[in-house]
Amino acid sequence: MSWPNKPLLRNGLRNRMVAPQDSNVVTRKGENGMEAALKREAAARKAVFPLFYFLIFLAIGALSPLLSVYLQEEARLSGTAIGWIMSLTPIVTMAAQPLWGMVTDYTRKPVGILMITLVLTALFGLMYSFAGSYEAFVALTVLLSAAQSAVVPISDSLALRHVHEQGGNYGSIRLWGSIGFAVAVFVVGWLSERIAFAVIFYAFSLAMLAAAALTARLPRYRTAVSTGRLTWRDIGGLLSLRPFRLLLTAAFLLFGPILANNSYFGLLIHELGGTLTGVGFAFLLAAGSEAPFMKATDRLIRRFGMARLLILAALISAVRWLSYAADPPLWFVYMTTIVQGCSVGLSIPTALQYARRLVPERVQVTAVSLYSAVSNGLGAWFCTLLGGYLLERWHIGTVYLFFGACTLAGVFVLLWLAKLERDDQSAGERG
Repeated sequence: MSWPNKPLLRNGLRNRMVAPQDSNVVTRKGENGMEAALKREAAARKAVFPLFYFLIFLAIGALSPLLSVYLQEEARLSGTAIGWIMSLTPIVTMAAQPLWGMVTDYTRKPVGILMITLVLTALFGLMYSFAGSYEAFVALTVLLSAAQSAVVPISDSLALRHVHEQGGNYGSIRLWGSIGFAVAVFVVGWLSERIAFAVIFYAFSLAMLAAAALTARLPRYRTAVSTGRLTWRDIGGLLSLRPFRLLLTAAFLLFGPILANNSYFGLLIHELGGTLTGVGFAFLLAAGSEAPFMKATDRLIRRFGMARLLILAALISAVRWLSYAADPPLWFVYMTTIVQGCSVGLSIPTALQYARRLVPERVQVTAVSLYSAVSNGLGAWFCTLLGGYLLERWHIGTVYLFFGACTLAGVFVLLWLAKLERDDQSAGERG
């Protein structure tokens, strides 16, 4: 009676003996699934920064090139009023960016600060479409500029930290900003002509809100501060670094004309016989040409060094500005917009990485903010205002002659900085 049960016992024993192997198979499948999920997550993280830069510069491209035209044609403001409003942005940027940098370094929550500033920027941009008086435009410009001034420096710091931690190429990330700007200038300009001029504010706000939503996917890096709050001694320490001071001076002289050109380039084309459509086409060529050079920046830095690359970009910019002072034909101006890729496309990522390299890690966000305030704020404000005076007193060629002189002065400062670094390196080798 017991024999029929023996095969069952043997089968049960065999099943128990096989069970550990099945368990290992299940474990391996689980590990493979987890590994695949991690790879998918890493791929998604890798795509976040390019998309994020595309969105924030899509917003900037939708508003910045067309705002002065809106103030003139829709708001019916005078030239003097428009000049003062446009000059507020670099002034406010210069004051606000270091403060945002200190807040970010102190809280060590750059992603949270970035999300707040993106939402505020979108809100103020939308409110701009309802403004109807000079006073309202002034107030909203101050608020919008203060909030927006934090977006690019914090984004750059996060992107550079991501490249440092995970590997990659900052230029390959930043080039998507140029692509977004170029797309916005063309598409939003076309829509504003066919629907309503206020489309520039709606597109700006929607893109900023989309970028704010995307911050949930950004890596939560903290700054390297480990010893309490950032003090004013840290700020003084930054300014006590001679190489950093020289870089700030060079950035002022190099990026001031580059950014002021955005205000006067349309006037140059118009004076040479171009149309408003031609202005948009020129901006499209200029912004689009930056992308391939930004992608190649890291490779060129490794080959030539940061100082040499910045000097090359500055020399190209100087030649471009001086050629505009010679009353060139319109076709020549369109052709030289492509040169912007080599000058601006190389100088933006190179100078930013240079600023971070020259300072201690714990104050890098503040250093980037100071650098942005001097170049994008003080430099742009100075060149825009003085350029307006030169335009009123003489003509558009004089403005670009001034831009060329500033840029050449920046080249000499960069040569000084390169020599200082070579001397320090030689002293270190002898020591």
